[in-house]
Amino acid sequence: MRRFAALAVCLLAATLTVAAPEGKVYGKGVAVGEAVAVSELIAHPELYVGKVVRVEGLVTDVCPRRGCWMTLAGDREFQTIRIKVDDGVIVFPMDAKGKHAVAEGVFTKIELTPEQALEHARHLAEEKGTPFDAAKAKDLPTAIYQINGTGAVLR
Repeated sequence: MRRFAALAVCLLAATLTVAAPEGKVYGKGVAVGEAVAVSELIAHPELYVGKVVRVEGLVTDVCPRRGCWMTLAGDREFQTIRIKVDDGVIVFPMDAKGKHAVAEGVFTKIELTPEQALEHARHLAEEKGTPFDAAKAKDLPTAIYQINGTGAVLR
């Protein structure tokens, strides 16, 4: 009887520690594990490139055209990370803004030429419906870090 009770307690404890986050699941959802702080990804990106990471935060923006990306606020002010998914495979709703999200995917570095960086900035402005002035676009980043998302949970 003691063995049965001990086994039951162990199984219950294991179940509680591996419970997935609750909420609306997108894509494959997220695996159980500890989230990496956005500030850590930003401070040491090369340590995470090519690795599966899990992040958590407040959704600050969503792609207004196709729902193919969302940005999460980091643990430090003014830091965000973009979760990009394949168009149509996962669609983040516009009402996700302001909700808490847990997302997972491969942390990726995209290197751009200065011309590509300018085109990327133009594309982002077009996507958001904001004016873009190439003459004022200076010092654009030629390396973009994002998470190629495989799943998320919104609550």
